[in-house]
Amino acid sequence: MLLVTQVTLSQDSNSEPSKLWTLEECLQYALENNITIKDAALNYEQAAVNFSKAKSSRLPNLYGSASETFSNGNSIDPITSDFVSEQIYSTNVSLNSSVTLFQGNQINNQIAQNALLVNQSVFLKEETKNNIILSVLENYLQILYAKEGITIAENNVLASEKELERAKARLDAGTIALSDYTEAQSQAATNKYAVITAKNTYQQYIIALKQLLELDPTQDIEIETLGDNDNYIALELDKLAIYNKALGILPEINASKIGIQLSEKELDIAKGAYLPTLSLVSSLGSGYTSINDNNFSDQFNVNFNQRIGLSLNIPIFNRNQTKAAVQSAQINIEKAQINQQQTEKEVYKKVETAYQNAVSAQEQLIAAEASKAAAEQSYNLAQKKYELGGLSTTDLVISQNTYTNAQQNYLQAKYLSILYHQLLQFYQGNTIKL
Repeated sequence: MLLVTQVTLSQDSNSEPSKLWTLEECLQYALENNITIKDAALNYEQAAVNFSKAKSSRLPNLYGSASETFSNGNSIDPITSDFVSEQIYSTNVSLNSSVTLFQGNQINNQIAQNALLVNQSVFLKEETKNNIILSVLENYLQILYAKEGITIAENNVLASEKELERAKARLDAGTIALSDYTEAQSQAATNKYAVITAKNTYQQYIIALKQLLELDPTQDIEIETLGDNDNYIALELDKLAIYNKALGILPEINASKIGIQLSEKELDIAKGAYLPTLSLVSSLGSGYTSINDNNFSDQFNVNFNQRIGLSLNIPIFNRNQTKAAVQSAQINIEKAQINQQQTEKEVYKKVETAYQNAVSAQEQLIAAEASKAAAEQSYNLAQKKYELGGLSTTDLVISQNTYTNAQQNYLQAKYLSILYHQLLQFYQGNTIKL
């Protein structure tokens, strides 16, 4: 207890003033600041860089070279190619360039593949955003649920303290046994413990939300509570229609489809290695040699040369590397098709689960509301009987716990109903809004 108190004081002394956050503000802030989303955005930028790099592979290259050589004894003059037997100082400079004219259409396919990767990274980034949106929604509702749980626990503490006072008075009057009084004490202590637990749960959800929003750990935040409008939990939806719509709008579906196209392009690239490669090569060069009578500048003019030619590389046998690459690409196509089917199954499972849970939560909400009302009435009557001495402490404690459980069940059904309704709205492409 001492440690908890010290930590709390330290946080209060350094924390910023708390800000009231709506769900819309949380979602917008998370989309702008969450590092997971930023990482997905960097993946998109990297894909764009790779696409630009692939397009540049169509361009000719150009590089220069220079060398300075000293030789002694019998050797061949690198400039004149004469056989000499004396010391030679020689200098060579050149510009070289080459451009691939044909490479089994691999360059075009590589460019097309990188274009697909750019498109896929867009959908993967959107999928990341969707995951963060749903995480913020779930955490936001958990905070609201925990906050109302604190209120219930605090009300129980107030009620149990009053009941403890009555029990003490009845004990002093001799109308109850000491065991009844100690049971009232135990209930009051249990309720205080429940408040501490509820507040800790609330703070844990607050920490998780701040992590999603990338807020400073010392910043205090408050969540706007919901109004009394229950229209958002009315469910009149067709789950098959939701599923079909989700298949058309969820980014993971489009990403999996592009995955098949990527594997098909990989197969085209692999097959291109069976074909010859034709390149255009050219160079400009000159040099100087010390055994020539001309000076340095004259030799660079005299020895200036230009070359241009075609280079043809015909694959004959590369130890079955191309064959293996083609087979691997064909396997990857099948795996990509399976991945698409798996993704569609997962989407259907999400929609089906959300729909069934929404139906169940609404039915539970109706039952829980009736149970809460009955438990509240029963608890109120129990309190009056206890005041009049017509009810034991044990029965009063049981009545209070029954009412508390009914309140908790109602809260759980309420927020689950809201959550699953919002999930169904989200799978249809509608904006999440409480």
